[in-house]
Amino acid sequence: MKYALHLQSRSVQVAADLERAMDAPGEELAPAALAIARVEYPSLDTAAYLGAIERMGDDAAGKISRAGARGRDAIGMLNEYLYDEQRFTGNRDRYEDPRNSFLNEVLDRRTGIPISLAVIYLEVARRAGVDVTGVNFPGHFLLRAADESARLRFGGNFLIVDPFHGGALLSEGDCREMLRQHVGDEAAFDRELLEPATRHEIVVRMLVNLKRLYVRMRSFPQARFVADLLLTVDPTALSELRDRGLLAYHLQDFSAALRDLEAYLRLSPRQADGTSGADEEFDEDEFEGSERQDDGTQVWEHVKNLRKRVAGFN
Repeated sequence: MKYALHLQSRSVQVAADLERAMDAPGEELAPAALAIARVEYPSLDTAAYLGAIERMGDDAAGKISRAGARGRDAIGMLNEYLYDEQRFTGNRDRYEDPRNSFLNEVLDRRTGIPISLAVIYLEVARRAGVDVTGVNFPGHFLLRAADESARLRFGGNFLIVDPFHGGALLSEGDCREMLRQHVGDEAAFDRELLEPATRHEIVVRMLVNLKRLYVRMRSFPQARFVADLLLTVDPTALSELRDRGLLAYHLQDFSAALRDLEAYLRLSPRQADGTSGADEEFDEDEFEGSERQDDGTQVWEHVKNLRKRVAGFN
């Protein structure tokens, strides 16, 4: 309980740092990603890691500029620099290791998951003058690189790059198969799935991934910390308000749980009297808040129980 209270006490500062990073002009991702890393590394030397990214960007820029490379050739040189020279690689053996989600650890260990490797790729590419954007593809974060010669591949002048598999260039068929693997046969491929992602969308996906990982690990205080950050990034995210309340309930912070769950019911477009929908069960082993059906029936039951508990403390 003391550890949970300690995390809550410093979540305010981390949330403020993340908010500043998100409000900064441009699309720089590293400051926001390093703010997220302070969930586990409160004394993180952010400047040192930003400096490391800056040096990589300068190195890559020099190589690409000297070669006069553009489009596909520039991507090839960037891939060679990041994956061959700098030895970044996807962590296939320990994909669920939480260190794969923290930018400082990915820079130190040279391994990560698709979205954390993509952040490094995007930051180095931007500094090197290579036009690359993120793609919020279901199940596997991708990259999109400008290339005039690629028009016939996707009906547009871009390439799709897989940051987890050494910068591999993907065809539309590869993307369709990836969608099938991650979402299922019922998933319908649409080229809109390859549209560029905003900084906000990328940061939200990083946080949602991290929250789910903590829940699977039963690290509920950290999951609640990340829910705080998600609500900092998007105060209108009702599913995150609900999940933060359920996590507080699980951690026996009943006053906070009641506050969040009452707010969720009040703001939800569904009825707040518990008469709509069917099950929304809080299962400690399979708590995946953003994937559950948003009913309110079970939340209302929690609220009634919490009101009794909180009244008993007064």
